[in-house]
Amino acid sequence: MPMSRQMALLSGKRSKESFSSIVRESGLCSLRADGIKILQINITRQCNLSCSHCHVKAGPDRKERMDRETLELCLLAADVHHIPTLDITGGAPELHPDLPWLLEQATRIGRRVIVRSNLVILQDLKYSFYLDLYARLGIEVIGSMPDYQLDRAELQRGKNTFLQTIASIRDLNQRGYGMQGSGLILNLAHNPPDACLPASQASLENEYRLRLREEYGIEFNRLYCLTNCPVGRYLDYLVNSDNFDNYMCKLRQSFNPDAVQNVMCRTTLSVGWNGSLFDCDFNQMLGLSVNSDSPRHIRDFDFDKLASREIMIMNHCFACTASAGSS
Repeated sequence: MPMSRQMALLSGKRSKESFSSIVRESGLCSLRADGIKILQINITRQCNLSCSHCHVKAGPDRKERMDRETLELCLLAADVHHIPTLDITGGAPELHPDLPWLLEQATRIGRRVIVRSNLVILQDLKYSFYLDLYARLGIEVIGSMPDYQLDRAELQRGKNTFLQTIASIRDLNQRGYGMQGSGLILNLAHNPPDACLPASQASLENEYRLRLREEYGIEFNRLYCLTNCPVGRYLDYLVNSDNFDNYMCKLRQSFNPDAVQNVMCRTTLSVGWNGSLFDCDFNQMLGLSVNSDSPRHIRDFDFDKLASREIMIMNHCFACTASAGSS
């Protein structure tokens, strides 16, 4: 679905209550950033998988890739302005040839570094060296694992992906990831199937831990329950399955005003592969740049303006404020 069509669907024309109006009713005139604690860098949209829930529409045929100059500007912004965390995402970040260099440089300047991995790629011999590199540098890994059951996970990610995910977690465990006292953090990310909202994060984390430990002998630190955002390939699925209106209704009915204060865009700035700046990764996929009063490219980085910017919102923002909020 073209980006313009996605924007039209999410603009509020088909809904009785928009996100902006509900935020105002909650007593907030606008949603504003509260600093920049995380610089999230989308370094590539290329991926070895084509997951059905992917808001990036990542896949093997995507060519977008951040160049070295833009990577250097991201590092400079984090270094000069003491942004504590670099969150590296994609696509599959491991497919970017400059990722090893980026990780070395980011840890050299003392930043907390997160890599969001689909884990399957670590079973490819060409990329298995990342297992040791991540451990050596103390990289925090967030691994995508939509479900702890093979059939439900592969419904989203494709055949023959689940056991590769298990194997990668086992390989990471052998290097200390997810093990008490190691300091090597492995968190997993759950995405609910179909047009459903996630269950309680605490209960799901306990269920994941019990099932993965008993059936596969593997460990992890935390589970993040992610509400699927109606953007990209997931929005295509909702429309094609005639679930869009019902899903948006579920999100709207689950709106939690307390979650608004903790949405990731208030402390995160997202950088696209070409250096463009966005409030979050979801806005990035819609082409919804930071507001016009803020610099819109990493080359023009202005911490003070960006750290207090007004957040650009649309109806997809209901996904981050439903129930307990999406972590």
